[in-house]
Formats: sequence, structure tokens, C-alpha cells
Amino acid sequence: MNVQGKRIVITGGSSGIGLELARQLGAKGARLLLTGRRPERLDAALAELRAAGHEAHGLAGDVTQASARERLVAEAERILGGVDVLVNNAGGVRAGRLEDLSEAELRAMIDVDLLAPILLTRAFLPVLRVSGDGLIVNIASGIAQMGVPFYTGYAAAKGGLARFGEALRRELKGEGIHVVTVFPGATDTPMMATSRADAGMGFALQPVAEVVGSIVAGIETNAFEVVRGGEVRAAMLELNRTDPAAVDARFLGLKPQLEAAVRDHSAL
Repeated sequence: MNVQGKRIVITGGSSGIGLELARQLGAKGARLLLTGRRPERLDAALAELRAAGHEAHGLAGDVTQASARERLVAEAERILGGVDVLVNNAGGVRAGRLEDLSEAELRAMIDVDLLAPILLTRAFLPVLRVSGDGLIVNIASGIAQMGVPFYTGYAAAKGGLARFGEALRRELKGEGIHVVTVFPGATDTPMMATSRADAGMGFALQPVAEVVGSIVAGIETNAFEVVRGGEVRAAMLELNRTDPAAVDARFLGLKPQLEAAVRDHSAL
């Protein structure tokens, strides 16, 4: 896909991966509509993008709410005249032992990481069909490919999003809408601010500009998946497939340090 002139909606667009996507796609001539829960952050993001010469519009709202999803579809049609690309980027995380997580925290992850993207995608499908060259980008997680202790709820939600995207891609095949699923590793964004996990625990922070550069390349080449982490990541995924007990043993040795490092990791 050539993104110049494409009408792109990005959820969670006021910071992190969403904002960097807006920067890079805007620089290529995309027309942008961002949404985020915090109006002040969204306003700051829009001001930055407009100062750089990008066409950027915004609508504050929480995509877990039906009314916010309905407004976003209506505003996208009103402001942009339609939508070519929907980026389901808004997300949240709460790490820790399963029995220490509250029901509210677990529900919040499922709502924002899985249910909201499904419902928002359903709402945008009629608009994307009109495009004739539509694209849905789902930002999952490396944890969706391989479960990590103390991220049970997050793994469930992001793993569900990954399989949703795969199933939807096949459902829409031949109908003018493509789906790409992104599996970023730990990325240097505000979402990781409360995590103390480091490279030795498998959480080497990747620069957000590099991660987003890979996503943009995936959009431009109509990729099915964008997987970050290179050969090291590929080797670990292969080991998890062929000898999961070896991966279990590796995490067993890391459990005390990892639990202490992520018990306060929260971005909901």
C-alpha cells in the first residue's frame, strides 16, 4: 500500500507506538485521525503533528465505550470522507501473579486489548469496504506468540487479538480489505515506564522509531505479520514450538527476578 493520501485512524494515538506511527505515516502524506482517552495528551500530539506539516485530526474518547466507537466512525466519515486504514493500537497492561490481579484489572485488559478492537473493527468494516483498498492493523505483542509468566491476562488478550486478526484476514480475503498483525517486543514507550525487567530477562527495550519503521514497512508491503526481535526472537519461538520444556526451565530460573521486576508494571 502506498500510504500517501490514505485516510488513517489510529487508536491510542496520543503517545507511544500510536504517536510515532502518526509521525511516520504523516511524513509520507497520510491523512490522520487520532483518538485517545486523555484530551490534554491528544491535543499535544496534534499540535506536534500539525507543526511538522501533517494533516492530523483528533477525537478524545475511550474505545471500550460504545458511544466513543460510534462517534469515531462518524467523525472519520465527516472529517476524512472515509477510511482506508484502521490501526487498533490502544492497549493496556497489568503484570503480576494471576491470583494477585483483581477482576477489574483483568477485565480492563480484555476490554481494551481484545474486545474493543474487535468491536471497533466491526463498526469500521462498512467504511473500509467503500475504500476498496482497506487495511486493518492490529498491534498485538510478542507475548501473544509465546507466553511469559506474570503476564497471563495480557497474554490471553493479545493472543486473542492475534488469532482474531488471522481469522479476519481469511474471512475478508478477496473483499478488498487486508489485515496485518504486529508483534512488537518490549518497546521504549510510556507503557513500559513501570516495568523494571531488563534485557537479561528478555525485555530489552527497542527504540519506538525502529519498531514503528517495521510496522510502516509491513503496511507498505502488505505483510501478513510484523515480528520484531530478529534471529534471536525467531530462535526462541522455534524452541518454544519444538521443546517448550526448555523454555519452561529457562523461565523457572528467571522467576524470582522477573516477578520482582514486573509486579508494579501497570498501564491501564
